[in-house]
Amino acid sequence: MTDQIILNADPRERTGTNKAREIRNVDGMVPAIVYGDEKETLNIKLKLNELTKASENELFYTQVLLIKTEGSEEKVVLKELQRDPAKGKFLHADFQRVSRKTKLKVVIPVNFTNEEECVGVKVDGGVVAKTIREIEIMCLAGNIPESIDIDIENLNLGDSIRLTEISLPEGSEIPGLTEETDQMVVSVNAPKAVEEDPIVEEAEESEGQEAEEATEGTGGDESATAEETTEEDSSEKG
Repeated sequence: MTDQIILNADPRERTGTNKAREIRNVDGMVPAIVYGDEKETLNIKLKLNELTKASENELFYTQVLLIKTEGSEEKVVLKELQRDPAKGKFLHADFQRVSRKTKLKVVIPVNFTNEEECVGVKVDGGVVAKTIREIEIMCLAGNIPESIDIDIENLNLGDSIRLTEISLPEGSEIPGLTEETDQMVVSVNAPKAVEEDPIVEEAEESEGQEAEEATEGTGGDESATAEETTEEDSSEKG
């Protein structure tokens, strides 16, 4: 299991638009809140460099985070991260408290394993088509997977795997998944036929036509020369 991401925070007594702007511009920090689990909302501020570094890890958006404040810790998940649309700078962050029994809706990346050993590719020369790269699931906060692994080694040419066929962690489900909303996740398809280059054929036809025209032109000159010779012979005899 990957090490948990930890954020250090300071209490924030100042609230409101002007105070938030001051925290960002003067303190060089990002205002944030922690709420949920039937507890009082906690106003905090985070160091911009720590938040920026954490946001570069894709697990920051799916895993349970640990926020440390003065003498306390909060297990949370990120609910919203606001950015300045022009500069991309962080403006505000919302975190929701969780316990191991808290059910969350999270988006998890799909990891396809044994792709190089896929039967449909190695034996039949098929091509793997991945139609879904991440899946939204509902699961317990204490059991959020880093990825959903799908083994495609035994897929033959023409085989596929759908959402209803994948294995999820215990206690997890895909919200709203039915036979009507089921989707293809991955398939092994036949490679597209390679069309012959028509340029070669056109070049050969062009060369043939040029040769034919050259032959016709030569034949006409020989005929004309023969006629001229016959006329000259008749003139001499006369």
